[in-house]
Amino acid sequence: MKWVKELNEVIEGLGSEDVRFCDCRFSLGEPEKGEKAYLEEHIPGAVYFHLEKDLSGQVSKHGGRHPLPDMDDFKGKLEQAGISNHSTVIAYDGGEGAFAARLWWLLKYAGHENVYVLNGGFKEWKKEGQPVTKEIPHIVRSEYALSLNAEILADTEEATKVSEAESKKTLIDSREAKRYLGIEEPIDKKAGHIPGAVNYPWTDGFASGKYRNAEEQRKRFSSIRLEDPVIVYCGSGVTAAPNFIALKEAGYENVKLYVGSFSDWISYPENPVAQAAGK
Repeated sequence: MKWVKELNEVIEGLGSEDVRFCDCRFSLGEPEKGEKAYLEEHIPGAVYFHLEKDLSGQVSKHGGRHPLPDMDDFKGKLEQAGISNHSTVIAYDGGEGAFAARLWWLLKYAGHENVYVLNGGFKEWKKEGQPVTKEIPHIVRSEYALSLNAEILADTEEATKVSEAESKKTLIDSREAKRYLGIEEPIDKKAGHIPGAVNYPWTDGFASGKYRNAEEQRKRFSSIRLEDPVIVYCGSGVTAAPNFIALKEAGYENVKLYVGSFSDWISYPENPVAQAAGK
C-alpha cells in the first residue's frame, strides 16, 4: 500500500466533502509558529492540528516529551475537524515530513484506513503554484468510532525485551548519529541510545525534501529482512514516524512505534543507556 502521495494524486480531492486536508505545520523551537502560518495561508479546506495540543498528551513523569494523546480526546478532535471513519485524510506539514507523519500514525493507530502524507508538504504545494487561502473552513461536526490498532504500538516493556535480546525484533533509533552515539544531546537529560538499537536517521529517508521511493527505502533498510518485526523510536516519538512510513513503503509488514521513545526510556532510572566506545 502506498501511504505517501504526490501532489498530482491529491489535487482532485480539493473541495470534496469526503477528503480532508490536515495542516500539521509546527516548529519545535516556536510551538505557535505552525498555527500562525496556517492562519496566514493554507490549502483550501484544510484544518489545523497542533503537535502538542492535538497530537500529544500531557507531559508527565513517564511517557516522553510527546506522549500518546488520550485517544478519546483525539477522537473528539477528529470529529470537530469533520473527519469520519469514511473520510480520506491528506496530512501535510512544511515539508519536513515528521509532523504530518505523526498525524498519519495516530490515525492508523485509531484504526483509520484512508490516510496519506502529501510528499513535499506545503512547500511543494506552493512551489507548484497550487491555490492557498486564509479562509477558515466551516466544518460540520462528524462522528468517529475508534478501533485501536495495538499491533503498531510498542511500550517500554516491549522495548526492554528487545533491548535484552529476548525477542528477534529489530530496534531502530531514528535520530541523527551524534545523538544515537551519545556524542551530542541537545534535548534529553541523558545521552546515548537504547542498548541493542541500530541507527537509521529518519532524514536519510528523504531526498530534496521528499520521501525516497519504495525501492530506495528497501535498499536503505537492506540489512533488515522484510519479515523481521521492527520497532522504531527517536527522541520523543515524532521523528520516528517518518521511518515507520518508510518501512511500510518498503514492504515491511510488522512495524511498531515506541511512542515514548528515548525520552520515556530514560525516565526510568534503572534503564541502561549505551554510548559510543570511549564515552
